[in-house]
Amino acid sequence: MNRLWRSVAFRLALGYGILAVGSTLAVSAVFYFGTVGVVAHRVDVKLRGISSRLVAHYQTRGADAVRQEIDALLTDGIDQDTEVYLLIGVDGRELAGNLAGWRPSPAESGRFENRGVIRDNKPSVSRLLTQVLPDGAIVVVGRDLRDQFDIEAIVWRALAAGAICAMVLALIGALVFRHQFEGRIAAIRRTAREIEGGDMSRRVPISDGEDEFARLGRDINRMLDQIEHLMEGVRHVSNAIAHDLRTPLGRIRGQLDEGLRRIKTTEGLAETARSAIAQIDDLIRVFDRLLQIAEAESGIRRQSFAPVRLASIVTDVVELYDAEAEARGITLLVETDGAVAFGDKNLLVSAIANLIDNALKYTDQGATVRVRTANDRDSVSVIVEDNGPGIPAAERHRVVERFYRVDTSRSLPGNGLGLSIVASIAALHGGSLQLQDGAPGLRASIILPRAGLAESAGQPDKVAEEPLP
Repeated sequence: MNRLWRSVAFRLALGYGILAVGSTLAVSAVFYFGTVGVVAHRVDVKLRGISSRLVAHYQTRGADAVRQEIDALLTDGIDQDTEVYLLIGVDGRELAGNLAGWRPSPAESGRFENRGVIRDNKPSVSRLLTQVLPDGAIVVVGRDLRDQFDIEAIVWRALAAGAICAMVLALIGALVFRHQFEGRIAAIRRTAREIEGGDMSRRVPISDGEDEFARLGRDINRMLDQIEHLMEGVRHVSNAIAHDLRTPLGRIRGQLDEGLRRIKTTEGLAETARSAIAQIDDLIRVFDRLLQIAEAESGIRRQSFAPVRLASIVTDVVELYDAEAEARGITLLVETDGAVAFGDKNLLVSAIANLIDNALKYTDQGATVRVRTANDRDSVSVIVEDNGPGIPAAERHRVVERFYRVDTSRSLPGNGLGLSIVASIAALHGGSLQLQDGAPGLRASIILPRAGLAESAGQPDKVAEEPLP
């Protein structure tokens, strides 16, 4: 019992069982008073009617008429086995009736009471109504309660049997509910233990129904999918960092070692140090970008979200890259509308800048890069299109992985983190990064949820308009 009582499922089911038993008792009480109570009320109404009639007859026709009527009532064959009557004259003599063993007192006039009496020379428990007349005569009208007691006994037995059945069923239901409840919980616990043991592929089994456990199982499985995805990302990043940073670190070490061993002049050593510092700065930028991705994925920047006009961001970022585009002989175009998103302006600036930087980096002289905003019914977008070589369709889903680079781009400067940053920032804002064929070139779109109308129209002073840092 201690083990059962420690079970939340058992206590919950038992509580509902007790509630069900209580409800049964309440219904039983209503049923009892609706049967026995109604019968008793009808008896009282009938006795009061007969008593009033006999009193009226006494007052208008005298004691003999009442005696004759009582004799007629006792011999008419109607309720003959339960009727109780008594007429006592003004002199105290019993004039008519079948009641013995009890003498009413004037103080009992007009009241119902249950008494043990002698009726037709047999013991009886009867309900009696006494009426004392002005001249001192007494009329008693009553009814033997044997039939009513039989009905009460039947009702009580039925209610007791029903209550016992309800309690037994409540206990059985609690045990069955506990078994089913713990069975469903056990599947979740078993999955948790298997995952704890290192098998990240395990998932909670889902039933075909749409009950609370099925919805909980789906939510847990989605969480586990995300955790597995993040852990895969961590493993991939760890491997990528070990692979991609080992070479530059080895190169820096070799360069410094070579300088110490072979270069004897101050100028030569200074040049070697400057080169090593420049390469270390590149590595620091890689780590900064990794930290930026981690910050975006953690969601801590959501507290600084505000309505942002995308046209202002796009215009500022395009102006920032105008000189570089002109130096490369690339035409940089911008088209904006009134699209407003809800987010962090600095993060959105970083995402758009990464897309424009990639477009300029991977297109040739004479190419065109178009940056525009789009306003749809439920979303807003920033779209960067170029007419360069693009990205093969089979690799578009992989270029958002950290440190992944298309083979044709490995000869160009970069570390394979730009699109990862963009994808993380878009996900932080509840949106996504889509890469599509530009026919020719690439169309990269940051799709974000539209800012609420109340935020964009009702509070225009909150729309971010600060200049670029």
